[in-house]
Amino acid sequence: MNAPHIDYTTHSAQAFQHLLALSNGLHKGPLGHKLVELVSLRVSQLNGCVFCLDMHCTALRKAGMDQRKLDTLAAWRESPLFDERERAALGWAEALNAIGSAQVPEETFAAVQANFNEREISELAFTVAMIRSWNILNVGLHVPLPMAAAAA
Repeated sequence: MNAPHIDYTTHSAQAFQHLLALSNGLHKGPLGHKLVELVSLRVSQLNGCVFCLDMHCTALRKAGMDQRKLDTLAAWRESPLFDERERAALGWAEALNAIGSAQVPEETFAAVQANFNEREISELAFTVAMIRSWNILNVGLHVPLPMAAAAA
């Protein structure tokens, strides 16, 4: 992509800092860093955000996630590498990411309720809202893939 990008970190510095604070808070919350990163990576796959894909893959590898698990994330329903909690979180994230074109299926909500308490479900919803915001900014404003590897 050769389109010029808009540096939202400069032009909207205060809004950027608020979104960054939300992101940092979610990573330190009850879901844990790895699950927030995993959900963020999956939503970024769905939304085609190359900047976020690079950043979240790097962060998950640094956090010790097996490369094979990362390689099969797009097909998590068929992969035996994801536990029930991860599956519930990924299903919930995909359903929330699709709001606007589809409703959240009752069975998806039931699965997330079976694996997470109300605070954690709320945190998952905020995680999806947060990463969608980053995806919209990065894809919409043409933020390029950094030539150097992302820092986690």
